[in-house]
Amino acid sequence: MADAKLFHGSRHYTVPLRAAWACPRTKRAKRAIEVLKKFVRRHMKVQDDENIWIDEGVNQEIWSRGIQKPPRRVHIVVDRVDGDDRIQVLLDEAKY
Repeated sequence: MADAKLFHGSRHYTVPLRAAWACPRTKRAKRAIEVLKKFVRRHMKVQDDENIWIDEGVNQEIWSRGIQKPPRRVHIVVDRVDGDDRIQVLLDEAKY
């Protein structure tokens, strides 16, 4: 029954990463990744047995200006694959 409420397919999001700036400047990019995962968990209703897989392009976009200055927001596409226990987070190429 709980599986009926889950969305299968892809969604486009703009994730605000402003919470990453509320920590020491030498930990901001790492914190931005944690904020991104928290956002995906909340909006895709991640189950306990599902993993969040972040694409290399998203990681490079967050780390592009170094550890001290991650972007304020990032545009992503989140995809839940049927029959797989993984949620993919991809960079929205149309926005960049």
